[in-house]
Amino acid sequence: MKHLLLLASIVLSFISCKKETIIEQDTPAVVTYQIIEMETNHGNMYIWLYDSTPLHKSNFIKLTSEGYFDSTTFHRVIPNFMIQGGDPNSKDADTANDGTGGPNYTIPAEIRSDIKHKRGVIAAARTDNPAKASSGSQFYISVSTSGTQNLNGLYTVFGYVMKGMEFADLIVNQPRNKTNNRPFINQYMKVRVIQKTLQQIKDEFGYTPEF
Repeated sequence: MKHLLLLASIVLSFISCKKETIIEQDTPAVVTYQIIEMETNHGNMYIWLYDSTPLHKSNFIKLTSEGYFDSTTFHRVIPNFMIQGGDPNSKDADTANDGTGGPNYTIPAEIRSDIKHKRGVIAAARTDNPAKASSGSQFYISVSTSGTQNLNGLYTVFGYVMKGMEFADLIVNQPRNKTNNRPFINQYMKVRVIQKTLQQIKDEFGYTPEF
């Protein structure tokens, strides 16, 4: 009888442990997404990067994680058009070389017919080249209310400013040198990768992500 009671106790203990394991496995993992927090002189912009342009997304996240963009400036601003930044040359005192720098590589074009230019998009700048390959680091944010539709099919759009476009508007309207469109006062950026759930993105930024 003692052996039977001991066996029953062992079986019940095993069942209890197994049940606890199942409960743990059934607990859903919290899924978060990498987004970009871009700190400017005026306030922060929050940027969603598209999965459908994976080369540009991974490159931007890599450079951001390395601190590549920190202390660079928006070196070119054109009202009713766009603000451009991401050039490491904009860190130095020589303003004549702004717009010519980068990480010494280009990114193959990921131009998609289903991703159009519109106000708030972030897209890759580039030099004139037949393959339309993108600059390794320079980018622009469209501030045009018409969305710079004339650039569709010419440059890779790889993300969208979910929140903070009012700060892009402040940057684009800074007094500037009309010859090269460089602001007289440096418009610095500091860029970080942060993690948010889809619900946090919807609640905090009022944005339903496009993949």
